[in-house]
Amino acid sequence: MPRDTPEITPETLLMAYASGIFPMAEARDDPEIYWVDPKLRGVFPLDGFRLSRSLAKIIRRGGYDVTLNRDFAGTVEACAARETTWINAPIRRLYSQLHADGYAHSLEVWVDRALVGGVYGVTLGTAFFGESMFSRRRDMSKVALAYLVTLLRRREYTLFDTQFLTDHLASLGAIEIPRRQYHTLLADALSRPAQLIGPVPQSSEVMHLRSQTS
Repeated sequence: MPRDTPEITPETLLMAYASGIFPMAEARDDPEIYWVDPKLRGVFPLDGFRLSRSLAKIIRRGGYDVTLNRDFAGTVEACAARETTWINAPIRRLYSQLHADGYAHSLEVWVDRALVGGVYGVTLGTAFFGESMFSRRRDMSKVALAYLVTLLRRREYTLFDTQFLTDHLASLGAIEIPRRQYHTLLADALSRPAQLIGPVPQSSEVMHLRSQTS
């Protein structure tokens, strides 16, 4: 796709999400942003998250804390701290502004007060647009996703957009749908109100995900 030259604002981002497109950069040091509108879209059916036996064991064992919006900047920084990333400086600045405006959110996992996993994204209506996740300890990004899906279900969200489908996401229940179907789901989600607010779920509530996949 051709690159846009006008300045991209937080308002531009929100209009893009509402239109079914999202921003990326070629690399960390690339100052430009381009728009993506894939023919096939990754989504998490909110009633189809696969809580495996091993992940359920980790959640049941505990030893971690889960928070909502405690460290948005740290979560984005951790997501970008990899050899190859599409999160450049303009994207970090824009999402920081969306977070300050109440549209971007992070869910964090902590062990001994250290940030070890998390996920962040944007909300509009009953849609959550997942941007990125990270794990500094094994399976902590999966723990974050399990808690996020539980919270989205509790708050009556209807669409969890993962942008692309990866093997990792597919193993947790994500699927790929055609662009036209995605836009239908998006239009419905945008017509409904919701707020992504706490408290975060207890582990016992997250374990209910196991009953729908066992």
